[in-house]
Amino acid sequence: MRSIWNGAISFGLVSIPIKLVNATENHSVSFRQIHLADGGRIRYRKVCELDEQEVTAAEIGKAYEEPDGSMIPITDEDLGSLPLPTARTIEIVAFVPAASIDPLQMDAAYYLSANGVPAAKPYILLREALKRSRKVAVAKYALRGRERLGMLRVVDDVIAMHGLLWPDEIRSPEGVAPQTEVKVRDAELDLADALMDTLGEVDMDSLHDDYREAVEELIAAKAEGRTLEPAGPDDSGGKVIDLIAALESSVRAAKEARGEEPEAGEEPANAQVAEVTSLTGRKKSGGTGAKKKAAASAKKAAAAKKSASSRAPAKKTAARSTKKPAERTGAGTAAKRTTAKSDPKRAAKKTAPRKRASA
Repeated sequence: MRSIWNGAISFGLVSIPIKLVNATENHSVSFRQIHLADGGRIRYRKVCELDEQEVTAAEIGKAYEEPDGSMIPITDEDLGSLPLPTARTIEIVAFVPAASIDPLQMDAAYYLSANGVPAAKPYILLREALKRSRKVAVAKYALRGRERLGMLRVVDDVIAMHGLLWPDEIRSPEGVAPQTEVKVRDAELDLADALMDTLGEVDMDSLHDDYREAVEELIAAKAEGRTLEPAGPDDSGGKVIDLIAALESSVRAAKEARGEEPEAGEEPANAQVAEVTSLTGRKKSGGTGAKKKAAASAKKAAAAKKSASSRAPAKKTAARSTKKPAERTGAGTAAKRTTAKSDPKRAAKKTAPRKRASA
């Protein structure tokens, strides 16, 4: 690895010569700008405004621009001679717990390499002290024309330094959080916890950049004259779904991805989730459609009432007809006998034969 900065770590009265090495590298696919008409490369040339001549990197220096437009040249020697202890030194100012560093402050990462054999012992001493204390070192250093804040910690057997933003460079999150009041139910939290437990942990080495691989495949296909099949439309976004159903489906999908059997009563992960219907598109109940619906309901109720009244006498007739013929005959005979005893003249009238009419 090529060092980008040489200096020393100041650890009290101990000075540890070190080299600063980039700990990360960029694997993103880079593109060039071209002229669409003929495919020619578009380049940016650095041209001096005074003589309009293109200049090389060796001919370019730094300068500070005054408000009136005049330039004050500043050389690397000028910056290197600044009366600052951090000009070529990583000055440790404190040792603090790692949890006290806000991850928002994290910036670029570097490895610190011992520069020379005499630097090995103090380097290892600082490394082991950081390990045993389980703390990180907060330091100040100067790099690329400005003083910076850093955090030193142990990674394997190497001291690594993370550049930190100054506290006043962290913006306040005011106005970013949702402004509406939302109540989260315990059932939703329980499902969220279940989803977190199901997803579990992940091996960070197994994660990779799918987008970069897709871009590389696209470039290879175009170089060979092939055409890649376009990806299908993603219809998962933009839908308003029931939160409980979404969490339950997520838990089932996570279990299936890990090869676990779903519990009894669980539906497949691709089951349709309940969508929340918006009420903004519905018409008000006082409209013409509502009046028609009310009139139809009234007519239907009247017809049902009429049908019920017409069925009532039939029930009574049916009830009378259920008596046995013998019961009806016996009752009639007894009634006639009672009438004859109480009124003999009326009985005699009924029993007397009628005279035939003479021709």
